[in-house]
Amino acid sequence: MSPDTPGSADEEYRTALATAGELLGQRLDLPPAPGEPAAGADFRKVATVHAFADSWTRTALSTHDRALVSVAITATLGAQEPLRGQLRIALNNQVTKEELVDLFIHLAVYAGVARAFETYQVALAVFAEHSTSP
Repeated sequence: MSPDTPGSADEEYRTALATAGELLGQRLDLPPAPGEPAAGADFRKVATVHAFADSWTRTALSTHDRALVSVAITATLGAQEPLRGQLRIALNNQVTKEELVDLFIHLAVYAGVARAFETYQVALAVFAEHSTSP
């Protein structure tokens, strides 16, 4: 199968990158980390396809609702870097800062105040970044 054959892994990866770019409002950039083995590129491709081609393209949930769910999950897990990305996606897809604050209040009840407070600090940093972007 050539890289451009419908259903190929390369085509799925390009589709996933395009979806991620639309959601983020900018190109998804996942450069290799210093010292990362060559197989790290495979990990990034698999994770990108799984998230942005397999999950975000589904239609039963709106992009708005899927963004809220994704922020809640990453915040509950305390996954700070993925949370930054999910917050950026949410803000780029008409989720308001007020909705996100309510989400963190709800998170405090069900996932714990310490986790909600810790991850809310990430949200504040992304809010500031979003306020200064063009």
